[in-house]
Amino acid sequence: MANEKNVYGRPLQLCCGNTGFTREGFCYVPDADIGNHSVCAIVDEPFLAYSAERGNDLITPRPDMMFPGLTPGDRWCLCAARWLEAYHAGVAPRINLEATHHKALDLIPLETLEIYSSKAL
Repeated sequence: MANEKNVYGRPLQLCCGNTGFTREGFCYVPDADIGNHSVCAIVDEPFLAYSAERGNDLITPRPDMMFPGLTPGDRWCLCAARWLEAYHAGVAPRINLEATHHKALDLIPLETLEIYSSKAL
């Protein structure tokens, strides 16, 4: 995780507790993460409902996968493709750009991410 950078090329900040592909709290993208879990999202009800409708229930706890279940306001490392899908559907959650890995830029333009920055509230 050392030396990982956010979308601004600065050191990647912690997203939250037990989250991300590695469950270390950082949204970095190791080689094994083919899902690109790079976006530090602040989930809300519309996004959680949309995700469940798309077959990805992020609300129900899954202890066997070290997944606590999410409630509105929680931070979670989302796949960049899922965030972009939610963006096109009009339900993209806010994000913490300081904790969003630069690999998100492989799929999402920085200008789009900045519109959803938690600092733009």
